[in-house]
Amino acid sequence: MPTNRKPNIKMSAFKARGVENPIYEDGEEKQRKPYIETSKTNGIGVDNPYDEDPEKHLGNEECKPNDDNVKDEEEEEEEDQGPVARCVNKFYGGIHNFYKRNKKIIHYTFLGLFLLGYFALVIAACIVNFKQALALLVLTLIAIFFVFWDLFIAKYGDKIAESLKPCEKFLDNHWSIIRWFVYGALLVAVILWLALDTAKRGTNQVIPFFGLILYILLIFIFSKHPTKVRWRIVIWGLLLQFIFGLIILRTKPGLDAFNWLGIQVQTFLKYTDAGSRFIFGDNFQEHFFAFAVLPIVIFFSTIMSMMYYLGLMQWLILKVGWLMQITMGTSPMESMVSAGNIFVGQTESPLLIKPYLPDLTISEIHSVMSSGFATIAGSVLGAYISLGIPAAHLLTASVMSAPAALAISKTFWPETAKSKHTMLSTIKLEKGKENNLVEAASQGASAAVPLVASIAANLIAFLAVLAFVNATLSWLGSMFNYPQFSFEVICSYVLMPFAFMMGVNYNDSFLVGELLGMKTFFNEFVAYQRLSEYIHNREAGGPLFVDGERQYMSVRSEAIATYALCGFANFGSLGIMIGGLGSMAPKRKADIASCAIRALIAGTVACFSTACIAGVLYIPELYCPDVLMSTLFDNGTNASTTNLMSCCTDLFKSSTLLLPGNITFTEGFNITMLNGCCVLFPSGFNCSEVRP
Repeated sequence: MPTNRKPNIKMSAFKARGVENPIYEDGEEKQRKPYIETSKTNGIGVDNPYDEDPEKHLGNEECKPNDDNVKDEEEEEEEDQGPVARCVNKFYGGIHNFYKRNKKIIHYTFLGLFLLGYFALVIAACIVNFKQALALLVLTLIAIFFVFWDLFIAKYGDKIAESLKPCEKFLDNHWSIIRWFVYGALLVAVILWLALDTAKRGTNQVIPFFGLILYILLIFIFSKHPTKVRWRIVIWGLLLQFIFGLIILRTKPGLDAFNWLGIQVQTFLKYTDAGSRFIFGDNFQEHFFAFAVLPIVIFFSTIMSMMYYLGLMQWLILKVGWLMQITMGTSPMESMVSAGNIFVGQTESPLLIKPYLPDLTISEIHSVMSSGFATIAGSVLGAYISLGIPAAHLLTASVMSAPAALAISKTFWPETAKSKHTMLSTIKLEKGKENNLVEAASQGASAAVPLVASIAANLIAFLAVLAFVNATLSWLGSMFNYPQFSFEVICSYVLMPFAFMMGVNYNDSFLVGELLGMKTFFNEFVAYQRLSEYIHNREAGGPLFVDGERQYMSVRSEAIATYALCGFANFGSLGIMIGGLGSMAPKRKADIASCAIRALIAGTVACFSTACIAGVLYIPELYCPDVLMSTLFDNGTNASTTNLMSCCTDLFKSSTLLLPGNITFTEGFNITMLNGCCVLFPSGFNCSEVRP
């Protein structure tokens, strides 16, 4: 028979205050808990005032349950159950209590067994095939290093900081004198390095170096508060750029590592073809962009969502943000968003600091927006790689532009107020809200659908508008016997000086200027698509000019253009940024709108500065079509006689004479290069069949 129990009225005191009683929750298991287990913080580093005793703070200490009443209710419930149910409940309760008592031991046991099996796997793989297992070994060692580093800092970080306080105090007291020695030493080191590098490799590195200085001076001259510029941020931002670029572009380990990483990313993205083939059929690549490129965005978004759920992205972002904060001296919010923009997009990275957005200074808001404009999202990174843009350059640009964005933004709009948040350790990054990894993957795929639709819609619209504008300009130009007049022609002449100051070859600078115009007035997808056409034309070895128009550029110019285009700084993104940030911080909409145009300019210049650093540091491998084109026709830096002879020899070997006047080429060579080599080395090929 059902028992008649009095309704428990002790919850009324809580409900009268709009607070749910933490003791009387649904479920028998929760009713047996005498106290709630609450977090020590509320997610943003603030102590929870209801941590120890919620009833005490509510003034309802009498609301605590009576243990005798609880036991009586449990006994009454057990009487209502059958013997099998009581046995099952007793068995389950025993297991549950055992797990609660030994929870840590069980977790550590399973973790230890997993790690033991993993290390055994790594060792066995290294013994069987060390070359194949080298990447796994390196990643494992890096993970071990950071785990022990985190443990070390957690235990001894405060002691180390305390021991370094005398040094910090000394530097603060004498920094006005010491900084001039530091800045002078850095300046002398850069000048000496540039002089030695120029003497060894030619003058290609000089122009982008002075281009970088020119961009910094222009930003300083038009700064919102020129007298408030903190040069530590500027110098350290450029120094981090230079260090990253030097390691990646000039050292063999760094170059090999990023080339290997680029190959792995390309291989990883190829797995998208499995899903595309299943949905669209075996001939899906016939519609390459729609069925091969856009699905990559969905795949990459899924992976990023899974990494967020596991907490890997938050951990990585915190590490990069910490590095930029301690070196550049920027606020935790700026550093966090800048680090996040290496991996996620312009509207996703501010979500990392969403609870703190209303408290940001206007300079910090400007910095957050500039960082978004100066970088690209990881989800579209894969799409650009699939177009044929070198993966290593895109990955390098994403890393280098993060400190550049902070340096340029804090010069263009310096800080004049005190930030309310000065400690990175007080910022808590939450994991994904999904219940499990499968839900996280599904959520990531679903979240990419609007992005894919937006990319496709924007490309259709912008390319249609571009065609209309070009037709209109051609119609106007035909009135003056110049039907080639187009939007690209205008951009190529207006923006050519900016491209040239990045270190692009003079003849290539018109093409790069055209790409910069497309990126700024339309979007970077349109620009990268056009750049991929130039790359494919060069690799195919087609003619350099068709109807008087240049068809491709040198490998070095392609690399510099890749860095300059690697950012969301365009007028279309301006609306996205204002709308996204405005929805996260409605009370700051006026401040967000007021600094949007400046942030767009700062993001653009940050990309240009990254391209300048790449122009100073990047040295392409000996690519003979580039050597011949620049030496014989572009009036570029003269190649050594040995390189020229070697390249002409390769050209002769790659040329096949089918019929008189009918010659085929491979590896990017063409008839124009063959003519030039025949002038220099007439005995190397049957040049009589080439020149009448």
